[in-house]
Amino acid sequence: MNPIVRWFHMLGSPPYFHRFASRWAPVFLVLSLLCGAVGLYQGLFVVPADYQQGDSFRIIYIHVPAASMSMAVYAAMAVYSAIGIIWHIKLAEILAMACAPIGAMFTAVTLVTGSIWGKPMWGTWWVWDPRLTTELLLLFLYFGVMALYNAIEDRRAAARAAGFLSIVGVVLLPIIKYSVEWWNSLHQGSTFSVFGQSKMDPSMTTPIIWMFVAVNCWFVASLLRRARAENLRREADKRWAQDVLDTKS
Repeated sequence: MNPIVRWFHMLGSPPYFHRFASRWAPVFLVLSLLCGAVGLYQGLFVVPADYQQGDSFRIIYIHVPAASMSMAVYAAMAVYSAIGIIWHIKLAEILAMACAPIGAMFTAVTLVTGSIWGKPMWGTWWVWDPRLTTELLLLFLYFGVMALYNAIEDRRAAARAAGFLSIVGVVLLPIIKYSVEWWNSLHQGSTFSVFGQSKMDPSMTTPIIWMFVAVNCWFVASLLRRARAENLRREADKRWAQDVLDTKS
């Protein structure tokens, strides 16, 4: 068997995943803190003020990475859900449901920072702009997935039901992405692109790249920690899980 395929098969084993998550979650957390510190320092103290927005534009270094992750995490949740539903892989169900609160957090940060940024730019904290409205709907979708998952006692059945909802909700992602192009919107278009050409001055892009790396590492660390805890709860009656719990006590 191909070593990579064998590794993925091993990762589906609850005890192996527990060891993997325990080893790598702290690593990604440290990387997140280091990259975030560099990105915030450069964004707040090194990058010059914007010629139109002044210092208020600096919230972009939190807002844009959070907005990107709000959609990326939802897409990951839908993919894990599809894998869990099609192949009945328990770990995929766990990972999918672990994504929901993380994605909801990123979406909430996006809405809050967007409102703070919008106040000096638009003169109001909130407008029913297409981008803002669809992002708010995304937050409600996250809440719906979490509520449905917690409303059903059987964990496997709950994960499947919530997984179906997350898959259906994927249709919202392209609407959020292209809302500023499809409708008349106050929200500005994309100013930063990882692979394409950015509209930002090159001196302003380095901190945002650091912040993108930071939020992705934070997501991985948080996902591994949440999934590890849920995996341990589901396997609590197994010998390996009892040994882990006995070691902690």
